[in-house]
Amino acid sequence: MKKLLLLLIVLACFSCGENREDVAPEINWNQKKSVDMNKKMAEDQEIKIKLFLAQHTDWKVEKTGSGLYYFIYKSGNGEQAQIGMLAQVELKISLLDGTECYKTNADEIDEFKIDRSDVETGVQEGIKKMKIGDRAKLIIPSHLAHGLVGDLNKIPPLTTIVVDIHLIDLKL
Repeated sequence: MKKLLLLLIVLACFSCGENREDVAPEINWNQKKSVDMNKKMAEDQEIKIKLFLAQHTDWKVEKTGSGLYYFIYKSGNGEQAQIGMLAQVELKISLLDGTECYKTNADEIDEFKIDRSDVETGVQEGIKKMKIGDRAKLIIPSHLAHGLVGDLNKIPPLTTIVVDIHLIDLKL
């Protein structure tokens, strides 16, 4: 009787199982879908930037061809920043909602080579619009900032950032 019961349980277990093959889903991706996805993400970020600017009507921003928005709110009278120079700056990086991500310490100055460092593309582009002494706000869409992955720390993926930057000095 025990053998018969055991045999029925084993048969029941095997008869209830499905014969499934692990098959990867078919991926039908192409260049057009990638372009469309990127266009949609850029449009979404543009809407968020416009809503942000609607709340900051005193910012007299200009937009570059790449999508960077910049506003020099205090003019200096020094030399114009150029490719290859070492820029000495103070900066504060925030999200559009005002969340502060990074800030130069009061007793420090950040330095980077213009167009020859790993600083965000949007900061590189914005700094070239500045002279020594200028203070500017840069609104940098994700494709000019940290892109699809964020910075893996404080800046989320696909996030527009706002950089408040002061160009203190330039060196060759």
